[in-house]
Amino acid sequence: MPSDPAARAGAILEIDLGAIVANWRLLAKKAAPAACAAVVKANGYGLGAAPVARALAAEGCRRFFVATLDEGIALRGELGAEPEIAVFNGPLPGSAAEFVAARLTPVLNDPDQIETWERVATPDQRAAMIHIDTGLARLGLSPAEFETCLETIRALDITALISHLACAEDPAHPLNALQRERFIAARRRLPGVKASLAASSGICLGRRFRFDAVRPGAALYGVNPLPGRPNPMRAAVRLGAKILQLRKIDSGESVGYGAAHIMDGPGLLATAAIGYADGWPRSLSHRGCGWLAGTRVPLLGRVSMDLATFDVSAAAPAELYPGNTIELIGDHYGVDDAAADAATIGYEILTALGSRYHRVYHEPPTESLLAG
Repeated sequence: MPSDPAARAGAILEIDLGAIVANWRLLAKKAAPAACAAVVKANGYGLGAAPVARALAAEGCRRFFVATLDEGIALRGELGAEPEIAVFNGPLPGSAAEFVAARLTPVLNDPDQIETWERVATPDQRAAMIHIDTGLARLGLSPAEFETCLETIRALDITALISHLACAEDPAHPLNALQRERFIAARRRLPGVKASLAASSGICLGRRFRFDAVRPGAALYGVNPLPGRPNPMRAAVRLGAKILQLRKIDSGESVGYGAAHIMDGPGLLATAAIGYADGWPRSLSHRGCGWLAGTRVPLLGRVSMDLATFDVSAAAPAELYPGNTIELIGDHYGVDDAAADAATIGYEILTALGSRYHRVYHEPPTESLLAG
């Protein structure tokens, strides 16, 4: 008989769907009366778009955002016909008909996409969103393009006018107010069309930024939308890597590739089954840590493709055995903590989580699913 997948796996990734649902409800309450969507692009920020979206749909979420056409097609297959699924990148050349077939809402970012959608959309599938660039200089129509396309835009079934804030994590940044002013000016040109400017951190900027709808992403998964301040979101992820081998080491000996760490005293090392092929960043070399039964265990040397080495000299002897789990994300060391040590952001830590982990999903409590 096949062995237990959890026993075979070198690392276990636990996803708390109840926490994700609770985070969505908190953000929806904060944003009210604006409607609250959910961004599940990049495979639900690495945690699984399908189980996350199913849990949120059961809770009452009726609009989801993904990045690509393939993500949208896959999600439509999971959720059925009812919720709106919008695709941020819009239709690439030759793909607009697939949006129609899958009943996906394209986010139209440039004049070519608008022209193509106006030509390909069917009478019962003309829904689209219009994205205007208000200061991020990424996707979206420039003000001049918006004015040029306005007549065509008005002929479509526009479910939302959207833009994206560049500096929402910094409430004092002057670009926030400037982008809001530019967004309001564009909105006036499309009276009656719903408007959406705020993502996770934008929701926290206040009612003036929430308009008719908000679209949180990273905050749903426990990333702090208020960097430098207490995190209002519940943690949604736990990650543990199993110890493969224990090794005594003497003072002056080197650890890992490049002999990048030299022991300044004798110690005990644990090699764990996790590396950059699993999405655990190489930039955590010399900087990251794990936790073993409440004891911090520093990461020594370089993270390699499949392995990372921890100094477990201070851990309780009873915890030191192959197969025991070193906590990498959890109660002691959260997603944002790992991101800070890796000199990156929580978004990257989550979306990099690899396919070799055994994933365990904890369903929301029944009372959450029945809540109005």
